[in-house]
Amino acid sequence: MTFSSNAPAASIWWQAGTIYQIYPRSFQDSNGDGVGDLAGIVQRLPYLRQLGIDAVWISPIFPSPMADFGYDISNYVDIHPLFGSLTDFDRLVEAAHANGLRVILDLVPNHTSDEHPWFVESRSSRDNPKRDWYIWRDPKSDGSAPTNWLSEFGGSSWQYDEATGQCYYHAFLDRQPDLNWRNPDVRDAIYEAMRFWMRRGVDGFRVDVIWHLIKDDQYRDNPVNPNYIAGRPPHEKLVSLYSADRPETQEIVAEMRQVVDQFEDRVLIGEIYLPIDRLVAYYGKDLSGAHLPFNFALLSAPWHAPDIADLIARYEAALPLGAWPNWVLGNHDRPRVATRLGEAQARVAAVLLLTLRGTPTLYYGDEIGMKQVPIAPDQVQDPFEKNVPGIGVGRDGCRTPMQWSAGENAGFTTGMPWLPLDDDYHEKNAAALAADPYSILSLYVKLIALRKRTPELVFGTYDQVETQDAILAYRRTYDEQSILVALNFTGEPASLHVRAGEVLISTKLDRQGENVAGPLELSGNEGVIVRLR
Repeated sequence: MTFSSNAPAASIWWQAGTIYQIYPRSFQDSNGDGVGDLAGIVQRLPYLRQLGIDAVWISPIFPSPMADFGYDISNYVDIHPLFGSLTDFDRLVEAAHANGLRVILDLVPNHTSDEHPWFVESRSSRDNPKRDWYIWRDPKSDGSAPTNWLSEFGGSSWQYDEATGQCYYHAFLDRQPDLNWRNPDVRDAIYEAMRFWMRRGVDGFRVDVIWHLIKDDQYRDNPVNPNYIAGRPPHEKLVSLYSADRPETQEIVAEMRQVVDQFEDRVLIGEIYLPIDRLVAYYGKDLSGAHLPFNFALLSAPWHAPDIADLIARYEAALPLGAWPNWVLGNHDRPRVATRLGEAQARVAAVLLLTLRGTPTLYYGDEIGMKQVPIAPDQVQDPFEKNVPGIGVGRDGCRTPMQWSAGENAGFTTGMPWLPLDDDYHEKNAAALAADPYSILSLYVKLIALRKRTPELVFGTYDQVETQDAILAYRRTYDEQSILVALNFTGEPASLHVRAGEVLISTKLDRQGENVAGPLELSGNEGVIVRLR
């Protein structure tokens, strides 16, 4: 099967580039308070330039009480003092652009903090002009919640407000009331906030939980999930049929796209945890929606060659005509790839991410093989883990400080880090790995550079060549030139037959320039990229 793109060789940056997610609290602290900041990001721009990425996506940096570490915003058009000031932000944008890097902000429009002035007004009385900016409902006659909808952070998603005798809806924490996106004034306010940042040079937005924006206007109860697995988060006991992914959401996404399109050369990315067939709807009618509805399928897919081959084929087949694909390997909500797959397969995963058709997104620290850090009960920061403890949903372990050096606190801060560091930072750090020509960091640098200079890896068709229990092999072809990617998903040696070619990169970085023809031998946990003749 062949999947292709109609993109021209001179494509736009978010198609040809690699996106790098920065969790700002954990990237680099410049003032010794133990929390990363904007000046710290500027300090590390030379590293990002050397890595070769093209855009940084920065998790929320707006004013916030930090109930959910910035995903509870109290002002959409300012910077939290913990991270710096608007002046610091302007310096970051200017410095990033001077280094050839784009800046993408994390927009959180589904909900605000309960300390946002909009919500303070909204809850002040039933007849306040901003009452309808949020979702308020009377409790049922027996005093129970208006619907059975559940918060993703545990318990009912309705919070009773004594002062006004109604309940407000919150899909996440009760300190994160959901905005009413059926209200045009709400839409206008968020769209103006988007314009505020784009006027300051922001190159686009990653929109948080974009599939949650519209809720059922009849407030029907969600059905029971017949496929619920014991031990999973409690909210999964229901299917969110009426509280998320409503058809009207597509109208909102199209409007957001129109706002972004008012500015030149910007990108709209949507965070969407949905099955592939529903995910691709967010490209919109005639591609008028999100440029990149984030494809998180690799985060939870079984790590076996046939399963990954099937996933790629299903995703490619589901894409609307002309839609640009994308792939994500790690983020701030899911366990680290080096822990999830093991350190050896993390290298195979890096080759997969950077050779598939579409835009790759890389999570900070994955390029140095950072692992999920165990967090002691008295060190837990994540409200998800605090609300639903003991089932493994805590996100602190993938948000620990970047390991820059073997020095004090891994070079992240001169103070006390807000989350603990892994004990392995003395050996596993950016400085040490940059000096090792065979390290995982060196592999990422070479892969990103190869992708930049190889049109086949950006614009080429995708053809699955072979799938064994051990091996996934595919070919990327552009302008009659072909690249073969062969990945061994097991720890045992395996082989496949190929026509003549030259190895460009292997996961162990020890086969460059090797000529291959006939049997292509792969050692356990090895991937190779071959230019075919």
